[in-house]
Amino acid sequence: MPTLGPSILFAAGLTLGVGAGVLYPRRTTSSDVQIPPPPPEGGRDVARSPVKTASGSAVVVQGGFPGPIADVVKRTAYTAAYDRRLRHPAWTAEHLTAASLARTPSPSSPNTQPVPLDAARAADTTPDPPVKADRSRSTFMEDETIPELFRAKLADYFRSGYDRGHMVPAADAKISQQAMDETFFLTNIAPQVGEGFNRHYWAYLEDFCRRLTTNFEDVYVFTVPLYVPTLHPDGKYRVTYEVIGDPPSVSVPTHFAKVILASRPDFSYPQRASASDKAISSSNSVKELAMGAFVLPNKEIADEADLRSFIVPVEHVEKTAGLQLFNPELKSRSRQLCAVTQCQLVVRRFDDARKSYGKGQKGSQGRGGR
Repeated sequence: MPTLGPSILFAAGLTLGVGAGVLYPRRTTSSDVQIPPPPPEGGRDVARSPVKTASGSAVVVQGGFPGPIADVVKRTAYTAAYDRRLRHPAWTAEHLTAASLARTPSPSSPNTQPVPLDAARAADTTPDPPVKADRSRSTFMEDETIPELFRAKLADYFRSGYDRGHMVPAADAKISQQAMDETFFLTNIAPQVGEGFNRHYWAYLEDFCRRLTTNFEDVYVFTVPLYVPTLHPDGKYRVTYEVIGDPPSVSVPTHFAKVILASRPDFSYPQRASASDKAISSSNSVKELAMGAFVLPNKEIADEADLRSFIVPVEHVEKTAGLQLFNPELKSRSRQLCAVTQCQLVVRRFDDARKSYGKGQKGSQGRGGR
């Protein structure tokens, strides 16, 4: 399957429906997949455009279109949409492959035999390869592409009690030092509880996403900060969250979601298409799709917590966030991720020991001034 960069795959809209023809084009028609219009980038043109009314006439808003505006940020290893009101990403999107992570090729690459289940599961715990880029050379940065009025500031996290939590982790951007450095822009950062979450359970989940590339050719990951209502003693649901900074400006999400779409050749179908079968576009076009969504509370989570306890339907994330991540066709064709791969985290606490030596681990660099 051709490798599609994240800017190509995600910049055309919030839905991965634009990629459905690549992931699973078998017997589809042109009407199956509707390509949405591209979102406005920073409102540079929209801000000066008249607003159309229901009658078709145009109303010019004094001072230009007020918003809301999603700043679409395109980086080497990911694409993000920045929320100016909350001062953190509305979502980030990345495309992981064995090559992008400098791993050995997936055992389920084209023209290979199916991988035995035991071998596939064993691949989940394969040790990480040497890192190409050096995280200790990266520093957190304010993103000057965002208007100063709406920009998250380094000072907002100072002594806040929260880590500067990566939405796209630095370890996903090992292809170059520049790619890794770009994950440290505050447009890729949201406040996260440090001990037991950002430095531990969340890091294990990030590692799980990377390990999926040993079993799948392509792994697409959305990371979405969420504000989930909770039931209060008076029987009413409310969304309550903290805001940090001086003055308070950066909102602290109550939850974070990882939504994953993974694909690999489906060996239950012949991978060599018949010349007379016009519905199959290439010999490697038939894909097995797996999809999973995990929602984690922004608080300390025990290492022994079962990842499967955080599974939710993708629609729950979409409804809460106000996004359409995948079109109905992709959802209907995808199997539950944890039904086709081992949804088990690898717990690593060695980072606590390394922090004391100042080696720039996730926790030490992620702290908000504590």
